[in-house]
Amino acid sequence: MQLIIGNKNYSSWSLRAWLMVNKAELTFEEILLPLDTPEFYREITKFNPAAKVPTLVDNKVTVWDSLAICEYINETYMNGRALPKDPVERAYARSISAEMHSGFNALRNEMPMNIRATRFIELSEQALKDIQRIDQIWSNQMNMVDGGCGWLFEKWSIADMMFAPVVMRFKTYQVKLSPLAQQYLDFVLTDPDLNRWIDEALKETLIVEIDEAGIDV
Repeated sequence: MQLIIGNKNYSSWSLRAWLMVNKAELTFEEILLPLDTPEFYREITKFNPAAKVPTLVDNKVTVWDSLAICEYINETYMNGRALPKDPVERAYARSISAEMHSGFNALRNEMPMNIRATRFIELSEQALKDIQRIDQIWSNQMNMVDGGCGWLFEKWSIADMMFAPVVMRFKTYQVKLSPLAQQYLDFVLTDPDLNRWIDEALKETLIVEIDEAGIDV
């Protein structure tokens, strides 16, 4: 199995797939391609004609797109354990995962993932609405989970993988959250797998100018 990813400092989509493969405790070869370079575009098409990361190659199967990779790993290697057993909760987990996957465009555009940085940024009204909606999702789930602090559905799930880059964005841009949403963010930041990614991101030196938003604080 091979997982092709972009730089750990910037590549939010890659983070999701990388966490999923690690949470599933699968053995894989990590291939990191430097974003926004000739090497990236030359090498990625050897694995994926769409020229996107992440890309998972599992024998004869090639899967790209972070959510598709999460679903593939869950179905192929985890017997569905990365989603809640209860059909109502499972439907909701899929709904918020898809909402994160396809929405929140203002937040994505204005707050690129940049793990090495601590920044201030003036946000648009739409980006603030995106933050409010994510706060609502996290807070509602913390209210539902015993103890009020942990993963969105008690055990880690695909939904947590999808929101992990948002946790990193909120940390970088010091977003103020409601108490329950902040509890979720703080909990995710203690995750050992995420911290391995962060440690490796902090060692990177490549700068992608388009993702260097905001003012240093």
